[in-house]
Amino acid sequence: MEKIKLGPQTLLYPMPAVLVGANVDLKANFMTAAWCGIAASSPPAISVALQKVRHTLKGINEQGTFSINVPSTSLARKVDYCGIYSGKKADKSGLFEIFYGVSQTAPLVRECPVNLECKVIHSLDLKSHMLIIGEILETYVDESCMTDGKPDPAKIDPLIFTVGVMQYQRLGGVVGKAFHMGKDK
Repeated sequence: MEKIKLGPQTLLYPMPAVLVGANVDLKANFMTAAWCGIAASSPPAISVALQKVRHTLKGINEQGTFSINVPSTSLARKVDYCGIYSGKKADKSGLFEIFYGVSQTAPLVRECPVNLECKVIHSLDLKSHMLIIGEILETYVDESCMTDGKPDPAKIDPLIFTVGVMQYQRLGGVVGKAFHMGKDK
């Protein structure tokens, strides 16, 4: 099949639609981000790329902590709102039920089935964005989203952002067992 060149683009699938939380000027703020992913396993770390003008980045820099909140598809409207409106102009502190974990400085969204509480361990200036690397201090998962003592992606029903067509989607079905199905090429 013929390949079509599109030039450099950020086409990586799937991209999570997460809520990044930080206290900014003593007030909880949340923004939507899709450029987020696991960075290391020991210590557990996550990366998130934020434009330098983001209000939430100010809070991350002030506090040295932040949260990554994984919303379910039922929160799509609120997640989209947090991506449209800046915390500089819209107070998003009352949009969700907020709780604090071990750091006591990173606001977490109770309605999100998965929450990662993070401490900044590195920031990298990428010109248009700052890449923030956070050590995951604690992971919180709704009890209702567990199966046999493990987080169940079907119950979490994470919201996925689809770049290119600019829409939200959900995970599809299981393809096969990882680290198993490749044994029989």
